[in-house]
Amino acid sequence: MSEHFDCDVVIVGYGPTGAVLANLLGHAGVRTMVYEREADIYPLPRAAHYDGETMRVFQSLGLMQPIEAISRPGNQGMHFQNAEGQTLLVRTASDKPGPHGFANNWYFHQPDLERILRHGVDRYDCVEVRLQHEVVSVTQDERAAFVQVRDLVGDEGERSISTRYVIGCDGGRSLVRRTIGGASEDLGLHQPWLCLDLVLKRPVDLPEYTIQRCDPARPMTIVNMAGQRRRWEIMFMPGDDPETIAEPDKVWRLLAPWITPHDAEIERSAIYTFHSVIADTWRDRRLILAGDSAHQTPPFLGQGMCAGVRDASNLGWKLGAVLRDGAPDALLDTYASERRPHVHAFISLAVKVGGVIQTTDPEVAATRDRSFARSGPEIFSYPVPQLGPGAHAGGAEPVGNVFAQFRLDDGRLMDDAIGLRFALLANDAARAALAARSELASALARHDVVVLDAPGREALAWLAREGLAAVLLRPDRYVAGVAEGVSDITTLTRLLPKIEGR
Repeated sequence: MSEHFDCDVVIVGYGPTGAVLANLLGHAGVRTMVYEREADIYPLPRAAHYDGETMRVFQSLGLMQPIEAISRPGNQGMHFQNAEGQTLLVRTASDKPGPHGFANNWYFHQPDLERILRHGVDRYDCVEVRLQHEVVSVTQDERAAFVQVRDLVGDEGERSISTRYVIGCDGGRSLVRRTIGGASEDLGLHQPWLCLDLVLKRPVDLPEYTIQRCDPARPMTIVNMAGQRRRWEIMFMPGDDPETIAEPDKVWRLLAPWITPHDAEIERSAIYTFHSVIADTWRDRRLILAGDSAHQTPPFLGQGMCAGVRDASNLGWKLGAVLRDGAPDALLDTYASERRPHVHAFISLAVKVGGVIQTTDPEVAATRDRSFARSGPEIFSYPVPQLGPGAHAGGAEPVGNVFAQFRLDDGRLMDDAIGLRFALLANDAARAALAARSELASALARHDVVVLDAPGREALAWLAREGLAAVLLRPDRYVAGVAEGVSDITTLTRLLPKIEGR
């Protein structure tokens, strides 16, 4: 299927979203080119947090162990405190494994994570990475997309690359998004903040949990990252001068209540404007957006990178099905229809809690504090939204929701037994019926569906509680459909992508 193209997929941008997608396409055997204008990984931290579902994606890439080694589980959650230290809100956390089989909050140093993801891509001969290559234009016709690439350091000059699809993982200023065009939904939060990353010289008496300091005089975030790193995010206030606020003497005055130059060194000082926008159009024929090119969220839930990883996980298996197995191109239309409402739920909550943090009117803040004082701290968790309409049966949960990762009776995590494939978890009666119906078993085998012979006590107990005979899981671990009885399993096979020649 690739003979008329230089490659099947071009990924523009090699941050975490692009690197996760490149790993997935490499695993699927898809001929992929990655173009990145920078010479190396950006050396300073940006993202600081990922969740249990994201760790599960890393597990599917075979990279869980090295990533776990450079990460810190955040077992004490996030506390939203007013100027007097009263706790208003708490985002839950636990020192026990969550529904994905891991702690649900992790803190890390982004360059370390990106290095591991890129080493993962090196495993695949079908993926070629070109650093210091700038994509200057993207065009398309009914047959192909064409990427004009400039070599920034060598003697290649400019050349045009033909490809089946172009995936824009090129961030908030995305060239691919500008090429697609269209409007964006604005959820209303646009606020400049000063972001400071520090490396400790000695132990400092700071809480282990993240603090969202809801002080109307100066809203602030304090994050305990991995190792000796700490982060402060400080909201711009009227009268702040963006030209001078990041100067060391002013920074240390802002940090004086918590830390001094004797305690730490400033590793990075940068001004960011937090945005809350979602592109209306994520796909135009052969051009597709992922990560920050498709959506941007304020960081108050630590979900920016997580959203991009979810994009890559959703898009990766669908591109593999289309390009490797001959599934219809229309399968790719389900990417945006599923992901857009899902990411909307996270950004909406981030904007909501951002309103609590960013309150600067003292009277409004006092009213807020009295309201929380009457009811006590409000406890909340991440949303668990269903996917929008797409490659699943729809209807009620658990369909369209990410499935829990149970342990098998031999101690393995479920995903390690499944791999990056569809999977059928069935109770004893359903598995016996499958063994007796060769045509149904053959249909599952043609689509490379794993039928777990021993799904384990935990999974069987879940099926019994839900009154289900079987559940069909997609490669991204979202539920494609459920069967209430043995006779319904045939219906599940109709949810599998139509595979050419099978």
